[in-house]
Amino acid sequence: MAQNVSSFMENVVAKNPSETEFHQAVEEVVESIWPVLDKRPEYRKAKILERVTEPERVILFRVPWVDDSGEVQVNRGFRIEMNSAIGPYKGGLRFHPSVNLGILKFLAFEQVFKNSLTTLPMGGGKGGSDFDPKGKSDLEVMRFTQAFMSELFRHIGPNTDVPAGDIGVGGREIGFMFGQYKKLANEFTGILTGKGLNWGGSLIRPEATGYGAVYFAANMLETNNDTLKDKICLVSGSGNVAQYTIEKLLDLGAKPVTCSDSGGYIYDEAGIDRDKLAFIMDLKNVKRGRVSEYADKFSSAVYTPVNRDLDYNPIWDHKADCAFPSATQNEVNAKDAGNLLKNGIFVVSEGANMPTVPEGVNQFVDAKILYGPGKAANAGGVAVSGLEMSQNSLRYNWTREEVDQKLHGIMKSIHDASVAAANEFGTPGNYVNGANIAGFVKIADTMLDQGVV
Repeated sequence: MAQNVSSFMENVVAKNPSETEFHQAVEEVVESIWPVLDKRPEYRKAKILERVTEPERVILFRVPWVDDSGEVQVNRGFRIEMNSAIGPYKGGLRFHPSVNLGILKFLAFEQVFKNSLTTLPMGGGKGGSDFDPKGKSDLEVMRFTQAFMSELFRHIGPNTDVPAGDIGVGGREIGFMFGQYKKLANEFTGILTGKGLNWGGSLIRPEATGYGAVYFAANMLETNNDTLKDKICLVSGSGNVAQYTIEKLLDLGAKPVTCSDSGGYIYDEAGIDRDKLAFIMDLKNVKRGRVSEYADKFSSAVYTPVNRDLDYNPIWDHKADCAFPSATQNEVNAKDAGNLLKNGIFVVSEGANMPTVPEGVNQFVDAKILYGPGKAANAGGVAVSGLEMSQNSLRYNWTREEVDQKLHGIMKSIHDASVAAANEFGTPGNYVNGANIAGFVKIADTMLDQGVV
């Protein structure tokens, strides 16, 4: 058995070479839970940590398909079935050129703890492909997703593994994959979440991750007898998470002033109001345009294109109260974290998965700001996916208000469990430790109950 964090991590790196994101995710959790292992030696004896960091199953397959010009294309498909101790594997599918084994293992590992925190019976998994849906026609996306599901379908099921969407996988892609699964399996079942409302989807599912990140921020502020009203908020990204983060911020009286895409970001000092948000949603969801067009439409906004020569992201260098990183992993580097603190940020609630590098996380924790790590703050998405699974099992749909109320309650439970675990293990106010410990203990106890499997 490894005697300390460093020697444990040496073993993880040796077994998983070149998977830097996975190493980063594991190290953050291991550092948080090491005191738990000292207090509960039964976890060490059963090698719980070694088992949790090893996927139960890794599936890798080729995906050949034909583009609109008749050319054969070949992509890679993946599914990482990480841990099923507390329920079927659950986690998104990501279609993006950056997808590789290390990124998906990091996402699957994070998903295990996130799902544990939701209080719902879901294990953790993640999957996807290095296919890029950007610039592809609807027919090309359909042909690819059908080819992808033609292999994936044999590895998933409503009681085995229930994928969802992620970056590059929205309603269109989920629809095509569901249709192919239904044809191949000859059954209509809740095999994917994020479905259309007419065929088994849940109200609030597209909004859930963004709404949940805002609810988590509100819960953190409540511990200081404060609210989001009139708070100036920086939001990155312009997909579902960012759009609905902005919407819920407006609901709670805050003032969002930024959004971004891969080309750059806009800063609107006047604030992104509901009319401007409607423009963003139409621009990104319907026209599939770029956020630079926002500045062409609204004179109060300034557009700043991405500058690869900078060692920081200027979106995080504006005076504000709260930040909601909602784009992708490691988008907030150490200098960005310093800029956020310098500019008065005292709340960070992560809508994306692991968007802050370890050095940045340490700055937030040391500064004792209200910092909600992704596995806690962005768990709203998978929480409502779990609620969608429940509705599918019941063959019944809850109202928008019922789902939103359940989401609000789940985010409060995650917040309170994180606070309680942080207090119990001597780091009050540290949501990183609290979320990791609360998620881990539930999984570890369940694995002890189920034996060495």
